[in-house]
Amino acid sequence: MPLQRPSRHVLRIQRTCRASATGTSNGKAENTRVIRGPCYVTRDNIDTDQIIPAEYLTLVPSKPEEYEKLGSYALIGLPTELYEKRFVEDGRMKTEYPIVIGGQNFGCGSSREHAPVAMGAAGAKVVVAETYARIFFRNCVSTGELYPCETDLRLCEELETGEEVEVDMNKDVLTVLATGKQYQLKPIGEAGPVVDAGGIFEYARRTGMMKLA
Repeated sequence: MPLQRPSRHVLRIQRTCRASATGTSNGKAENTRVIRGPCYVTRDNIDTDQIIPAEYLTLVPSKPEEYEKLGSYALIGLPTELYEKRFVEDGRMKTEYPIVIGGQNFGCGSSREHAPVAMGAAGAKVVVAETYARIFFRNCVSTGELYPCETDLRLCEELETGEEVEVDMNKDVLTVLATGKQYQLKPIGEAGPVVDAGGIFEYARRTGMMKLA
């Protein structure tokens, strides 16, 4: 997927918010692309209004305190009758699930950049889904908040929320830690280095694509 110049909103996130959240101006430091922890399982057609409803879009991600608050509302729009457990528990700012499992068309709906930003602010590191809405995939990469991994498998029907898994993007496999069962992932390709860097702004700076003051 071709890289595009980031919007001013993304630039503000990369300059201010990520530096404050990580304590460094260099975005993500060394990253092996191996993420381990309990997974949160969703289904098909998870839209951006379910990821972060419009009423929370007044929060400004470039302000560290509002970035954290935005994360506390990640996936709050999921219907409670289908999802017994909340992605972020009431009264908490962070999720216990660094890995989100989806089905088809994850991130459909409006093109709001707040969607991957909210999930990243909550502590999610990677989404593994069959397919993505193109704009959500691009926003994951451009903001550097999430690794959007793809698979041909219906992992949303194979896995359950709370199962401990490991996503290894170096070997392109997801492993269920309790059983050792492995599922094949598609290579993340050129999107990987951009997310590694912390987003397209930092990637462009590091590779000389953009000269910035």
